[in-house]
Amino acid sequence: MISCLIVDDEQGAIDILKTFIDKTPFLTLAGSTTNPIEALSIVQDQAIDLIFLDIHMPQISGLDFMRLLKGKSKVILTTAYSEFAVEGFELEALDYLLKPIAFERFLKAAQKALNTSMDSTARWQTAEKEDDYIFVKTESKGKMTKVNFDEIVFVEGMKNYISINTADDRIVTLLNIKDLEDRLPPKNFMRVHKSYIVSLNKIKALDGNQILFKDMKAYVPLGETYRNAFFEALQEKVMGGKK
Repeated sequence: MISCLIVDDEQGAIDILKTFIDKTPFLTLAGSTTNPIEALSIVQDQAIDLIFLDIHMPQISGLDFMRLLKGKSKVILTTAYSEFAVEGFELEALDYLLKPIAFERFLKAAQKALNTSMDSTARWQTAEKEDDYIFVKTESKGKMTKVNFDEIVFVEGMKNYISINTADDRIVTLLNIKDLEDRLPPKNFMRVHKSYIVSLNKIKALDGNQILFKDMKAYVPLGETYRNAFFEALQEKVMGGKK
């Protein structure tokens, strides 16, 4: 599933793209905004795979937005002006949709995003077989600690630092939580809150909005923004309930 964000200063254009995303089974809407500054904050806090981005906006242009984005998410440009296509592709836009956008043309661009995502996943799975740990710098000067991915229970973001929690240890390092999220294998780890990443393999139980873990008294809150994606990821494992 590809997580999408719509950034456009016209609410009508946003509504059309929302309808198109709802009709496309491999896309899911993470949010929308008419404010590109707010959009940058959303991308910093959430894992956004794909942005449908307008070019002409009052605060900053879509092209300047892409420069600030620095490749954190893939972009499909949406605009009524064709003259910016070359510059858009130079900034590595996946596609360039001219308004008014027909659904068939939208679907073609979305398929391109899906193919790119599948290629990236295949490359990651190949690398993952050899890359199952990282070294992080700790509070002690000159000291680096090896962190095995299969030992991580959850990660907590603390402004400019993160705390990597295992069953036996707590490692504090100067890292951005988004940077570590991008490095962890997505089939085993998931962002469940603005400040938390959890290992899906270490979850013991769910109690309301609290995620509990094996061999630990600590729990992690499940943020409302991440709730739907979290339960979607767990859906195949859920059994029982009301009939």
